[in-house]
Order: sequence, then structure tokens, then C-alpha cells
Amino acid sequence: MYSFPRLVREAFRRHSGWEPTWRSPEPKPRYDVVIVGGGGHGLATAYYLAKEPGIANVAVLEKGALGLGNTGRNTTIVRSNYLLDANAHFYEWSLKLWEGLSQELNFNVMFSQRGVINLAHSDAQRDQYRRRGNAMRLNGIDAVWLNRAELARRVPLLNCSDDARYPIVGGLLQPRGGTARHDAVAWGYARAADARGVDIIQNCEVTGFRIEHGRVRGVDTTRGFIAADKVALAVAGHTGQVAAMAGLRLPIETHVLQAFVSEPLKPMLDTVVTFGAGHFYVSQSDKGELVMGGDLDFYSSYAQRGNLPAVQHAVECGLAMFPSFSRLRMMRSWAGVMDMTMDGSPIISKTPIENLYIDGGWCYGGFKATPGSGWVFAWTIAKDEPHPLNAAFALDRFRRGAVIDEKGAGPDAKAH
Repeated sequence: MYSFPRLVREAFRRHSGWEPTWRSPEPKPRYDVVIVGGGGHGLATAYYLAKEPGIANVAVLEKGALGLGNTGRNTTIVRSNYLLDANAHFYEWSLKLWEGLSQELNFNVMFSQRGVINLAHSDAQRDQYRRRGNAMRLNGIDAVWLNRAELARRVPLLNCSDDARYPIVGGLLQPRGGTARHDAVAWGYARAADARGVDIIQNCEVTGFRIEHGRVRGVDTTRGFIAADKVALAVAGHTGQVAAMAGLRLPIETHVLQAFVSEPLKPMLDTVVTFGAGHFYVSQSDKGELVMGGDLDFYSSYAQRGNLPAVQHAVECGLAMFPSFSRLRMMRSWAGVMDMTMDGSPIISKTPIENLYIDGGWCYGGFKATPGSGWVFAWTIAKDEPHPLNAAFALDRFRRGAVIDEKGAGPDAKAH
């Protein structure tokens, strides 16, 4: 971190004295591992490969600039409040990595454990949430049931009256959940990976794979062929698209997911709240904006833009929870592309092509999984076998019928 006098000095000379946070090297002819995708997952994987197994001859290839894909297009929520064991154990490990990530990277990722609340609006939903809370506690994950009076005290602006459109009967709280700064996560991992010798190569799009006798030999790019002993894909919503270049057809659909921010306000919401009667969630950023998200646009698309019906749905849900929000102005909206698996759980796995690995299918859960995903993916690549934490997320589970049907995977966390 820089001292205040240094910051003032650089401001007066128009920031001309800063050194790059990471190098911009030319690609080498060959690497031990090439990671396709320079978002949070790809950078985290590179960092843990260089740190734990000590594989520093690694390149991260990004078709544009770092962090401009889904890493910079999400609502920054971090949680581990899952029902099923495979997801609960994985996301809890990721949350534990989040808790020490700023110290690990020596970079402030602005992780704020402000809590995540899932609102319940019926007796049946209350029973579902309590079941999930009990399962969480059996797995060593924090969970607290709040009745309506407790919610009213904790979130004063929340409409907890009997005449609400969807009366609230209670809510499930994970106190250790919260938010982090998405840009800082990408920058922190990039700087730390670079310091361990990883080459981060921007503006380098992968255009094809070279596969011989069932084994990947490298990648063709807009900057030439790059040979590699192992190739790993971490390209979020473009997973199916990039994998198709290697001849793989994945059980994934890509959809648009929108997010929105309001004008800045004074501090008024110190937790994350999700709406159990609709697909909506909201928190307040450090800049004062209300950060809001809704449901998918339910048609396949790679377009990073939204449309008005999703905005209307999100606003209606938000006003049902917080009527006072009607006075606010929407400042901007954006969209990310989500690679949705058929069971709502990710794929962190080897593929039928030798030495080609996939980290994808994150549905709604990619950002919060960033540290855990990078850690187990690095293990899988280095050892050519899954870690116990991601063994259940194998690609062939769909062929075997061993799906992980986690209905709590979405922002509203509707456990079944």
C-alpha cells in the first residue's frame, strides 16, 4: 500500500510515476500450463499453481483486459449457505479463504462480512429455510433463524408489516457472508501471480486447440501458437463456446443476468437481503449505491446487455421489500453472461481430452467461489486428479446421473 504523501505527489503530476502492477510480457513459445481466461478464477488458479505446487511456468491468456468479463459484472455477494454437502463443503472452504484473502495477497479486497439474509414469506418456505440452516450447522457453517421482529430491528427500512404484498414470516441469516470488491480481487490475484513468475498476457484471444492422439498440445491465439503441457479453461459464460473449439459439447446454456445500482445514499443498509418471493437481492456498496440483482433473461445469449422486463421485475421486488426505495433514481445497469449447468452446480474437472481441464458452469455462484475454485482447480491441474472438495463436480456426473441439484444456488436461495 502507498503512503498518503505518495498519493498526493502522484495526483499533482497526473499519476505519471506509477509502476505497472503486473508485467505485460510477450508470450513464450511453451508453458507448463496455459490458463485460458483472465478473470478471477483464471488468475486465482494461476496464483495457487505458482504458490502450492510451485509451477511458475504458467501463462494466463485474456482476450481483452483483465477483469472486464463476469469478474467486473456481478453483485459481489459472498456466502456459503448451501443445503447439499458437496456445495456446502466447497463454498465454506472458499469462504474461509475469503476471510484471509487480503492478508494472503497483501492487497485489500474489501471483504465485508456484513451478513446475508434470505427472507421467507410462507410457512412452507420457513420450514425449507430452517432445514437448510440445520444442514449448514451440521456442516460447521454459521446459520441463524430470525423472526419477523428480529428482522425489523436488524433492517429497519424493511417492510415487516402484516399488509405487505408478501408478508415476511422470518429469515435465514449467515452472519459470516457479505460482499467484496470485484475489481480488487482481480487486481490482487494478478499482482500476486505475477510476483510468483506467472505471465499474464492480455489482448491474446484463443482461436483454437491443437489436439493430437487425444491429448492437447497447445492453443492457437491471435498472437500465434503457444505450446503447453496442460491447458485449463476458466472463461465463465463463454465456457461452452470455447470448449466447442476443442470438440467438446457441454451440458451448459449461456444466459444474460442483469444488475443495477441506484444513486449514492448515506449508509442505510448494512447487510445483504434476498427476497424469498421473487428473484431479487440488494446490498449497499462502500460508495453508497444500492447494488441490486434480479433473475436471468430466460433466452440463450452472449450479449452483455439487458432489457426492460428484467429491470421492471427487479424494481417491483425491491419496492415490495423496501417501499421507501420508490424515491430513488436508478443510476446504471449492466449484464454478465452466465454459464448455466443443468443441475445448478459447477464443473471443475478433467475432460475426455487428456491434459485439458474445465472450470465453468458457475450459474449464479461464480464470484463467491473465486478463491475456492482457484485453489481446487490448481490442485486438479497439478495432480491430474480432483481434490475431495471438487470430486463431485466432475463433468461425467451428468452421464452417470450423479447430479447435484442445488436449488439454493441462485440469489434467492430457495432450498428444496
